[in-house]
Amino acid sequence: MLKQRIDSFGFAFKGLFDLIKTQTNARIHLVAAVFVLVLGFYFKITTTEWCLCIFAISSVLAAEALNTALEFLTDLVSPDYHVLAGKTKDVAAAGVLITAIGAAIVGLLIFLPKFLLILT
Repeated sequence: MLKQRIDSFGFAFKGLFDLIKTQTNARIHLVAAVFVLVLGFYFKITTTEWCLCIFAISSVLAAEALNTALEFLTDLVSPDYHVLAGKTKDVAAAGVLITAIGAAIVGLLIFLPKFLLILT
């Protein structure tokens, strides 16, 4: 039982590395996440703001992982073009877009006032 739990973490990390290795957008999201983390330390954001940033970052990365999994599965079951396969991929990508827009709004609400204080 313990070995199965340990193995499951190994599979999850393998999936994470596959995600980063194969998906350009996942790497872009990671760069954005590092940027947000640096800004968080620079501006000494509150615990609540950290929680919102971490939730936003993890939501976008999780959405990207789910989108990638759906793309892989769709390619497996429908190697030839099919309109529904295309719609599946498009809707999964829309989920990432919605999550990323929400994360960007969180970032703006947290960091824009701090940037404006510097400018004034």
